Amino acid sequence: MTVEYIFSSALIGLREGLEATLVVSILLAYLVKADRRGALRWVWLGVTVAVLLAVGVGALITFTSAHLPFEAQETFGGSMSLVAVAFVTGMVFWMRGAARKISGELRGKLSDALNIGPVAIALVAFLSVGREGLETAVFFYATTQSAGENSGPLVGFVIGIALAVALGWALYRGALKINLSRFFTVTGVLLIFVAAGVLGYGLHDLQEAGVLPGLNALAFDLSGPMPEDSWYGALAKGIFNYSARTTVVQAVAWVAYVLVTLTVFLWPARTKTAAPAASAQRPVPAQGETT
Repeated sequence: MTVEYIFSSALIGLREGLEATLVVSILLAYLVKADRRGALRWVWLGVTVAVLLAVGVGALITFTSAHLPFEAQETFGGSMSLVAVAFVTGMVFWMRGAARKISGELRGKLSDALNIGPVAIALVAFLSVGREGLETAVFFYATTQSAGENSGPLVGFVIGIALAVALGWALYRGALKINLSRFFTVTGVLLIFVAAGVLGYGLHDLQEAGVLPGLNALAFDLSGPMPEDSWYGALAKGIFNYSARTTVVQAVAWVAYVLVTLTVFLWPARTKTAAPAASAQRPVPAQGETT
């Protein structure tokens, strides 16, 4: 088992798992507070179907890839890596904006679903958790492709999801309080670098398949000072998908992605300006006067 891939996989599992756990805990807490415990089983039904769907999608992707010829396999793997990068990037930015208002939005949806019926309740839970499950399945496939094995990434995902469930349960019971905005900011920065590595690996797959040019145009070759089979090279490869022989396309894409995504992600959010004092204190016309 390659332990170097455990960190990046655990980070994804923790982020995705905590999002899903927070969603479930919010739904459960709302139903308990509203004294609608009978609807809890429909939430768990939706969560179960979402998990089964994610596992099924992951199995289907793996099975499909294993039965393709080399060039088609590289094309498929590279494309899925790009999809994984898109998912992770969207997830990072979505949680940055939704961390503070997700609770109110979910409660509103569940309140409407309670008035419709049990199927609607299960659907809210399914849609709320299903997105994280599908993202995890795609990213797990991309990670196993770059690792060349399933055991290391699988252990990482299991560790991350287990930690997420434990944190979510502690938050639900009130035994733990954390600054979720800060947590998602720190993990978001780390995930941007992880996603950049997956992007580079996916582009290399597409180059090997002949979809993209420049396979032999290297930006650098660090096989001597930093070989991938050394402990530090393997660590960098496991966490950031480091490649000792990096093509120009990979290097340019990696740098561009990190610079643009990290800048936008860390850019201070704009706050709404208050209405001008003069307009707020505009006098009310006296009776008989016109404005």
